[in-house]
Parts: sequence; C-alpha cells; structure tokens
Amino acid sequence: GIRDTSVTGVQTCALPIFAFLPIAAAGCGGIEAPVALPNPTAAAPPSAPRTTTEAIASPTPAPVAEPKAVTVFAASSLTNVFDRIWAAFKAQAGNEGITITANYGGSTQLRTQLQEGAAADIFAPADLAQMEQAAKAGLLDGDAKTFARNRLVVIVPRANPGKIATLADLAKPGLKFVTTPADVPIGAYTRTALKNLAADPSLGEGYDAKVLANIVSEEANVRQVVLKVQLGEADAGICYGTDVTAVPSGEVTAIDIPDAANVVAEYPIAVLKTAKAPATARRLIAFITSPNGRMILETAKFKPA
Repeated sequence: GIRDTSVTGVQTCALPIFAFLPIAAAGCGGIEAPVALPNPTAAAPPSAPRTTTEAIASPTPAPVAEPKAVTVFAASSLTNVFDRIWAAFKAQAGNEGITITANYGGSTQLRTQLQEGAAADIFAPADLAQMEQAAKAGLLDGDAKTFARNRLVVIVPRANPGKIATLADLAKPGLKFVTTPADVPIGAYTRTALKNLAADPSLGEGYDAKVLANIVSEEANVRQVVLKVQLGEADAGICYGTDVTAVPSGEVTAIDIPDAANVVAEYPIAVLKTAKAPATARRLIAFITSPNGRMILETAKFKPA
C-alpha cells in the first residue's frame, strides 16, 4: 500500500518482496501484471501441415521441350546420301515437323569451324582423324561410331584430254591432276593410295612423286575435285567411288585402284556438346545405323559399317 512517512508530505512507495521479480512499475500508482518474456530455448510451434489442396495448387515446372531442329556438319561426300536419309527420317511417324539443316564441306574446315565456336548437333567427317581431333578438343557429347565406309577411284572427264587409260598414265609429265590439301581427308587418302601404288615396280620408281608433281590445284573438298574433272578443267583426280554415282552418266569415267593399294575411308558420327536437340540427334543417328538407313547407304554405294 501507499502511506505518508515524511514530514513534508512526500509520498513514497513501500513495495512488497515480489518487487524484485522482473516486472514493470507504472509510477507509484500501482504495479502492472508481470510480462511473459520469450524463452529463446523453447521450440517453435509446429506449422500446420499443407493440405492436399495446397499441394495441388503448387505447380511443378513443366519439362522444356527440345527444339524440332537439328543441325548437321557433314563431309561433302555425304551430301546426296544424307539428303535421302533426312527425307526418309522425317517421313517416319513421330518425326513430323523436324527440320534438318546440313552444312556440307571439307571435314577439316568443318571441324575447325566447330572448334572456333560454331554450334551444331551432329558431326560426321570423312575420316577418323578429324573426329579424333574433335574429341581431343572436347567437342563431343559421348562416343563416336563409324557408320559407313568408302573406297577410292581415279576419274577422268568425258573427253579424256590427257589420254589416260591406265594408272601409269597419271605420272606422265604435264598431266593436269587435281586433289585437295593433305589435311583434307580425300587429299590424305589420295597421297596414301599413290604411295601404296608406288610399291608396284610396273609403275616405275618414284611413281607417287611424279603424280603429285602434276597437281595443278588443291580444292577445298572432294565435290570440287569431281567438279573440276567433270568440267574438263583437270585431266584426272581421285575421289570416292560414291561420288561417281552423283555425276550424270557418262560425264566422267572411273578407273579402279586395286584393293592392295586402295584406301578404305571410314565415316564416324557423333553428337556434339553444342547440340540444342541432343535427344533428336541421337534418334537421327540411330536411324542412320538402322536397317532403313543402311539400305539407303548401300544404294548410294557406301558400305555400311
């Protein structure tokens, strides 16, 4: 209670023993009720469980569909057969709306473009060396597989101005021979085949050097080699056997290279890390190696792997 204990009439507060408890005083007019302080060690009350309705209301992100477009970087010697394969693939049920863009060219040039940042889904060069370099550069998404093989032939134009009848004639001085640089698959294969032929004594000592001395131009890819011969701008060249089937009948004549000296060209294929449609790219590769794809390759004179 409150009582007057001074002579001057000043009021003082006489507090009971519980005043030492943590309470708040409001002057001397009375004592407020104790305030409950939070306990930092107390566990928070459990939150109410989510109802089925709430769980349904929280949307799950839908999977992002792949674009229906595939870009293929492929050796120029695959141009005709791949165009037929694309048409057959897109005609299958489930492949409606898929577009395939093919960049055909020299395998070395294509691999260089990929290493410099060009984006594609599939790489299919005309030799294992270019694929191995692509793998070393970290461009591949998975392993490459060989899907086709090819062999070499000598071709001469219809008019045959160089009067070439046998392989020995390629070494005649002044003949106009055309190929590609040695780092392009057909150029590398050509030089290997000529070296193999030089082991035949009937062709004369230094046969390969004599033929290479007749080179009048080095083209970017095998299709340009064939075109030079077809137009009569060169007396002879070496190309893949499948390239002859793409030339109108009679415009070039092929001269066979014996198996002992010939070179088997191998065509590998792989999905690239830059692929925007990797699943579709793998389906396309699976089609190329399927019975349907193999039949198209065989019709074009390729030997399926």
